[in-house]
Amino acid sequence: MSTLKYLRAPRHLLFTARKYLNASGASSLHTAPNCTVEIHSQEEEAVIALGSNVGNRLHNFKEALKLMKKSGINITRHACLYETAPAYVTDQPRFLNSAVRAVTKLGPHELLAALKKIEKDLGRTDGIRYGPRPIDLDILFYGKCKVRSDILTVPHERIWERPFVMAPLMDLLGSAIDSDTVASWHSFSGHSGGLSGLWEKLGGESLIGEEGMYRVMPVANGLLDWSRRTYVMGVLNLTPDSFSDGGNFQSVKSAVSQVQLMISEGADIIDLGAQSTRPMASRISSEEELDRLIPVLEAITAMPEVEGKLISVDTFNSEVASEAVSRGANFINDVSAGQLDPNMFKVIADLDVPYVAMHMRGDPSTMQTSENLKYDDVCKEVSSELYSRVREAELSGIPAWRVIIDPGIGFSKKTEDNLDVLTGLSNIRADIAKRSLAISHAPILIGPSRKRFLGEICSRPAAVERDPATIASVTAGVLGGANIVRVHNVKDNLDAVKFCDAILRQKSSLMKFQQ
Repeated sequence: MSTLKYLRAPRHLLFTARKYLNASGASSLHTAPNCTVEIHSQEEEAVIALGSNVGNRLHNFKEALKLMKKSGINITRHACLYETAPAYVTDQPRFLNSAVRAVTKLGPHELLAALKKIEKDLGRTDGIRYGPRPIDLDILFYGKCKVRSDILTVPHERIWERPFVMAPLMDLLGSAIDSDTVASWHSFSGHSGGLSGLWEKLGGESLIGEEGMYRVMPVANGLLDWSRRTYVMGVLNLTPDSFSDGGNFQSVKSAVSQVQLMISEGADIIDLGAQSTRPMASRISSEEELDRLIPVLEAITAMPEVEGKLISVDTFNSEVASEAVSRGANFINDVSAGQLDPNMFKVIADLDVPYVAMHMRGDPSTMQTSENLKYDDVCKEVSSELYSRVREAELSGIPAWRVIIDPGIGFSKKTEDNLDVLTGLSNIRADIAKRSLAISHAPILIGPSRKRFLGEICSRPAAVERDPATIASVTAGVLGGANIVRVHNVKDNLDAVKFCDAILRQKSSLMKFQQ
């Protein structure tokens, strides 16, 4: 016999949740006494953990998510992706771990049956407990219920001792309790500080980046750990009218030569753009954009020097994005975060590549209008608007573990706004964290290189004279939390990045020593 119990959350968590619900016009908390429930016809929210260490781990995750959707498990949030050392049985390959929040009309045991079928369909067989497996799917939470039966225990009984489960679980929450269901999950931890307090007791963020667990992003058949150092993205504009180097690299020969130079100077990523996004730029057709892009992209992917490097394509056109990835591009850099092409999110979800979502209001021809330049608090508004775009992307099937966020320096912003954003990256992260810790953990890309606001500050009207100011802005950004910097001058900015990384490592070592 199975029993589902609706339990009251501690008073301070219930008060927080009631306050949220009252403000949003929702009903008050369910406070029915403990009761036995056999059938659920309404949707319940569940948290499901994923793990894999056999075969193509990413493919296993992707197929599991597809099969969940087909089974009536509708995913609403994704955690970050972690590569972790095996637990309990240590003589086996490293795991990928993550978790998702979902809504379903399946009862808890129906949900368990659906997940077990997915495991079987993906090749899992009976083996040693905690041993290797192509996919492992565990129900961590189911609504506000506790479940006890011969085959199912919810909350999962070993959540609290497993950092590789707690880390993705925390990613699915915001730092603020946003519902009575989440309040219940916190109460189930048995810790006065809820799940957050329990996570901190285990070690919290200090565990990430240690030998056992790394937060990673899948790209180009590998895993990128952006916490270890800052990555440098070299800009290659294939346009006749870009503000800094328009017309310089329109031939395949000149473009290849510039890529060779940037790689020799230490670029990690080459960002190709065939559609100008300077202020007042007009939009070209996808055919024209592809005509500029594809010959250069094919030439670059054939270069021996590109091995081990990443290629990004700067486009807000889904047709261009799809074609670029099919020709060897590793990820897409979209200045509009899906606003200028309604098909972009669906295409990116199907392409299964990392996606840079940038903050911009309007489009390049309207982004600097007085209406689009109005902010009361630029960092708060950028974080709110960028978060809403990433949430839409996530609901379209782009997992948080494939998202890079860009606050859009130089786009829809005045000089003082750009400075506030550049020095307020930690504030942007913190504001996003209130809604989703996973998205707040995403790598941040900044692109201040040679922008007009640098010229205004330093009295440098010519873009090519703004490299020293770019180096200063990159330094401020990296020390403030940027993980990827997009620049025209790779050599000098790489030196700035290395210097900043050394400072950050020294600071981190000192903090660990003090602890």
